[in-house]
Amino acid sequence: MDATPLTLGQELSGYVAQLDFGIKAIENSLAHLTHLALGGTAVGTGLNTPNGYSEKVAQKIAELTGLPFITGANKYEGLAAHDAIVEAHGALKTVAVSLMKIGNDIRMLASGPRCGIGEIIIPANEPGSSIMPGKVNPTQSEALTMAMAQVIALNTRIGYDKAAEIAKKAYKEESTLKEAAIALGYLTSEQFDEWVRPEDMVGSM
Repeated sequence: MDATPLTLGQELSGYVAQLDFGIKAIENSLAHLTHLALGGTAVGTGLNTPNGYSEKVAQKIAELTGLPFITGANKYEGLAAHDAIVEAHGALKTVAVSLMKIGNDIRMLASGPRCGIGEIIIPANEPGSSIMPGKVNPTQSEALTMAMAQVIALNTRIGYDKAAEIAKKAYKEESTLKEAAIALGYLTSEQFDEWVRPEDMVGSM
């Protein structure tokens, strides 16, 4: 350890705390997902539904699913917005980022066994790596990070491939990133100014 000493147990306790916080965030978001807009009809007014329809349908759905669904207090919000889903996905992404970090840390610390860091030893689930019989692949960590990448990547604005294309075009033509992005048709001028903010990239989030 090039900084100050710490034990493996202390390091693992950090992982546990990360996951605990993330799981609590998911649990806190679940209640909002149970509010149903059903019965609000077209715009939230409940036009053409009989009295008590929303409550009875929510109760029946709760009985059939075994989940605590209730009718939403404000059908206008329920129909016009999906904030509860956004909140839940944000909580899932928090856990995914934590697991991505844990997986990356473990595969780096387990690199080797002879020419890497090799601070920890992980199970050798396969007999070597293709033509390299002594190499231990961190397959569990690799599987974890690949799965978490699917969660994190669900809400990209541009995506890696398009971002790389924009950067290459700007470099080749000696233009700005904004000009290249607009020329390729991937972003409008307003979107670029809103999403690409260099001042936000020079510090912590």
